[in-house]
Amino acid sequence: MELPLLPLRGVLVFPSMVVPLEIGRKKSLHALEQAMLGDRALVFVAQKDTRQDDPGEDDLYRVGIVAEVKQVLKMPTGGSKVVVEGRSRCRVLAIHEDTEGMNAEVEEVPEASEMSDELEALMHAVRDLYEVYVKNSRKMPGEASVAINIDDPGRLADTVIATLDVRTQEKQEVLEDFDVTDRLTRVSDILSRQIELLEIEKRISGRVRRQMERTQKEYYLREQMKAIQRELGEADDGEGEIAELRSRLEALSDLAEPVRDKVEREIKRLEKMSPMSAEAVVVRTYLEWVLELPWTVESETRLDIAEAESILEADHFGLKRVKERILEYLAVQSLSSEIRSPILCLVGPPGVGKTSLARSIARATGRRFVRMSLGGVRDEAEIRGHRRTYIGALPGRIIQGIRQAGTKNPLFLLDEVDKMAADFRGDPAAALLEVLDPEQNHHFSDHYLELPFDLSSVMFITTANVLHSIPRPLLDRMETIAVSGYTDEEKRAIAEKYLWPRQVKQHGLAPEQIQLGRRVLTEVIAQYTREAGVRQLERELSAICRKAAREVVEGKKLRIRVTNLRRYLGRPRVFHGAAEEQAAVGVVTGLAVTETGGDIMAIEAATMPGKGKLTLTGQLGEVMQESAQAGYSYIRAHKDHLAVPDHFEDTVDLHVHVPEGAIPKDGPSAGIAMASAMISALTGRAVRPDVAMTGEITLRGRVLPVGGIKDKILAAHRAGIDEVIIPERNQQDLEDLPANVRKKMAIHLVRHLDDVLPLVLVKQEQVMH
Repeated sequence: MELPLLPLRGVLVFPSMVVPLEIGRKKSLHALEQAMLGDRALVFVAQKDTRQDDPGEDDLYRVGIVAEVKQVLKMPTGGSKVVVEGRSRCRVLAIHEDTEGMNAEVEEVPEASEMSDELEALMHAVRDLYEVYVKNSRKMPGEASVAINIDDPGRLADTVIATLDVRTQEKQEVLEDFDVTDRLTRVSDILSRQIELLEIEKRISGRVRRQMERTQKEYYLREQMKAIQRELGEADDGEGEIAELRSRLEALSDLAEPVRDKVEREIKRLEKMSPMSAEAVVVRTYLEWVLELPWTVESETRLDIAEAESILEADHFGLKRVKERILEYLAVQSLSSEIRSPILCLVGPPGVGKTSLARSIARATGRRFVRMSLGGVRDEAEIRGHRRTYIGALPGRIIQGIRQAGTKNPLFLLDEVDKMAADFRGDPAAALLEVLDPEQNHHFSDHYLELPFDLSSVMFITTANVLHSIPRPLLDRMETIAVSGYTDEEKRAIAEKYLWPRQVKQHGLAPEQIQLGRRVLTEVIAQYTREAGVRQLERELSAICRKAAREVVEGKKLRIRVTNLRRYLGRPRVFHGAAEEQAAVGVVTGLAVTETGGDIMAIEAATMPGKGKLTLTGQLGEVMQESAQAGYSYIRAHKDHLAVPDHFEDTVDLHVHVPEGAIPKDGPSAGIAMASAMISALTGRAVRPDVAMTGEITLRGRVLPVGGIKDKILAAHRAGIDEVIIPERNQQDLEDLPANVRKKMAIHLVRHLDDVLPLVLVKQEQVMH
């Protein structure tokens, strides 16, 4: 059977259903005319893609509906409205298309079904599900469930699917189910899924409705509160807060235009927000930070050199070089206001007063003091801050310190700058480059503020124990000043002037109740402390005060002397190195620098029959082992000149040992000491016990300069050694020695190992062959 074909877009016709349609496409109108000329029968087939205006054969499904046109009404616009009634399903066998329209050869599929228990159960299930769907759907009228009181199972399935709000493809699948049981089953599944979607939609809409009701209630109550406050004259609402922010902004008359514009924009944003919203809290906190920063506030810097010098002298003993550098800066600043604040790096062992010195500099210059500890800092955001997109974001600790100071020119101490580390959160040392660069820090940008802040007026001072762990680009931006350890005389003076009076006061004692003589202080320093600074010394003095306080309370008489010092501090815990008592073969006194200051160390060499093997023990580092190898090679190359035994490199084994083997040792400064010990052991000539030495040796026997000369010579002086051998190129380091030490010590400057040997080897006792 061949009938005119009319494609449908987004709508389907089912058997026994009367459906109104609007027809406007030219080919569709032609098919309608052909049907009206015949027996009013048409084939309706759905399009696969509704966007197609002129569908072809491949754009149409192969199962459709044969329908009869019941009524036609032509529209003024040229289209037609028709009412059609579905007659039966059909298979489309072929489609013939020409320029005017389409015809289709179809085969009608009769609706045949026998009622069974399964079909009846399915019909009951579909009716029940449909009633639930109509009840929950806001688009379906309540009487829609009455329309499905149908006894025919196939017609029931068609009627239900036609009224559901589902995709055309799902309706087409139902249309293509010729078996009634399968059709009802598919409709039942679609209904179940639609009911689940409706329940989810209902839950969501209920949540939204409750939220809206709560918001409306809060808004209503808030407006009532505002009205009551206005009546009472208590304008403590958002409007008052906005007015306060604007007045604070106007008070900052010298604020830069970019900053002022940014703040005004944020105030306008805050004005449009609900005061209780989370975003309003973020904006309010940001505005508080920006408006509280001292954009233009500067404290008056003290430029009186004499007063600043008296403050520095009163607060700290010694430290001449550091004090001179600060006074030089103040002198230049008094002549020129354009000088940039220096960036000093105080380097020295723990406890020598680096942090307290920075406080004294702030007091001497009249600046506010801010301290920031960098020990263990691993997050770049600690310096630059977090962006405002993060919950709980805050500015970095630089901006926080400026706010804490209340001025834009404080003294900012960056403590323990050598203890920073980097990980996946960034490198804080790299972030400090901009902070400590005078060419960049006049527009430092914090991630939280997103505004440039001028740090060029800040006086930055950093402290470190060592320099090698500070990144080179960061170290290049700082002027390093070495704060070396104190001599015993300096420690005694510091204790008498600062530490002891402070401890007596802190422990509630009166100066007349307890007194400490110089001999007792000397004994405490020598027998109970081993350090470059004075922290341990202050702890020991605190221990004396604690025991003294108990004796005062018990009514006992106080007498602290060297003879009864053990009663207060216990047995001595520190034993400094002492000089050898008599000359010995193969034993040389070397000098070393540790974290606690200088110290002496014995270097021992021994020979034994063997095959020329050199053994090094004492937990020596690679550099120290290389120094011993260099000295050994020099001895082998100049054995005739040094009068060592012939062929010793084939017949004698050498063992060099540095005692206290549990302590790691490294560095090149023991080179001449190890070479002298090996020559003494090989020649049998004893070494003077009252001479100590330090210096690096080369393969040619030259003596190169080393570091820590002051600490090493002080260690020799403390050990009772009268003569010290140092490299000639270290002569300028002698200026740092206290005058009394320079007078007591005989210091020999050497260029070559040949200059060393006559000073230390005393006589020929034994020659090995």
